[in-house]
Amino acid sequence: MAALATGTSRTAHNDVGPRRKKGPGALATAYLVIYNVVMTAGWLVIAVGLVRAYLAKGSYHGLFYSIEKPLKFFQTGALLEVLHCAVGIVPSSVVLTGFQVMSRVFLTWAVTHSVREVQNEDSVLLFVVAWTITEIIRYSFYTFSLLNHLPYLIKWARYTLFIVLYPMGVTGELLTIYAALPFVQKTGLYSITLPNKYNFSFDYHSFLIVTMVSYIPIFPQLYFHMMRQRKKVLGHLADYSKFE
Repeated sequence: MAALATGTSRTAHNDVGPRRKKGPGALATAYLVIYNVVMTAGWLVIAVGLVRAYLAKGSYHGLFYSIEKPLKFFQTGALLEVLHCAVGIVPSSVVLTGFQVMSRVFLTWAVTHSVREVQNEDSVLLFVVAWTITEIIRYSFYTFSLLNHLPYLIKWARYTLFIVLYPMGVTGELLTIYAALPFVQKTGLYSITLPNKYNFSFDYHSFLIVTMVSYIPIFPQLYFHMMRQRKKVLGHLADYSKFE
């Protein structure tokens, strides 16, 4: 529900601690390697698209349009991660993974796509840049981990850059949702009013406000979880397997 799914919040996604002793079989591993390579390449395409658009325009305003299609495609492609957990080839929580993935998909489609007026907001670029950097690192991390050849630099980046990227992404998400509120209220987007045959009402404007408020308890939990993970991994206090 909360769009805490900034790339940074999802830095906590699929983290595996020392409890994980067994990985997937050879076929599942091969599939996961291909999936992570494709996703890494996809987010690299988004990064290159942002840089090229910036160089062509000479401004960071309106860069969202240059990467809108690949962003939607690869962010939606992350839904497969929920399936990976459900079938057991990735031993992460289905509920936690589903929450984090769906929150980012929600922000992509139900906010940024649906309220086109916010696409020019600088806040959109803020969370897109945070997502892009984090996802390139995250998917690279999983790829090299699955191949049992993880460079320290990637491990360090995964457990360090979130310190800046997480707050940056969350700020962008919150400001984008906030910018969408007047347009949602004016148009009645996704709202259902009474009377209707289902005797049910839904106010999307209020839902977005609740979503913003939900960041208050969720953000600190995920952030400090990653701080603890950083201490374990980079402090060499635990011996992680290749599926960490």
